Amino acid sequence: MLGGRNSNRSKHKLDLSLSGSRIQYILRKRKHGIYRRKKRMEEPLTEELLDELLASPSPTSFIAKNEVGKRSLAEYLQELLEKKGLKRSEVVKAAGLNETFGYQIFTGQRKAKRDKILQLALAMHLSLKETDRLLQAGGANELYCKNRRDAIIIFSIDKGYSLQKTDEELYRFGEDTIC
Repeated sequence: MLGGRNSNRSKHKLDLSLSGSRIQYILRKRKHGIYRRKKRMEEPLTEELLDELLASPSPTSFIAKNEVGKRSLAEYLQELLEKKGLKRSEVVKAAGLNETFGYQIFTGQRKAKRDKILQLALAMHLSLKETDRLLQAGGANELYCKNRRDAIIIFSIDKGYSLQKTDEELYRFGEDTIC
């Protein structure tokens, strides 16, 4: 009996080590952007889309298949809320927006200027890539590192600064604040 128990324990240890190596394999793949969860597909990489576009018989078929340029600000905001597990009311409050105006932006009833979009991005703690995509979805210029004000905002986003801390940095450098 004792031999049977020990062999079962070592078998379980072996199973655990195999699953541990599988986890390490998946984490390595995710780190390099190779492994994607099956539950929810991420956006395709730009390089992948470019290869697909060049292989397409016409731009029309590529555009129709990939819904290029069809994402609105409201759609992307909703996608980000779901992805990050945030509540709209909390984001609107953290962004310092009027409640009615904030909800109108989220529903697509009103357009937002660049600084309002930046307020939302900072309130949602978005990455630089997500912030640029949000600006693009809202019809605003992406952040440009050769612009002094934008460079400060880029730095703040990269460092994870809050909206208030970002405004303090902009003020410190004599630039217009976001709020």
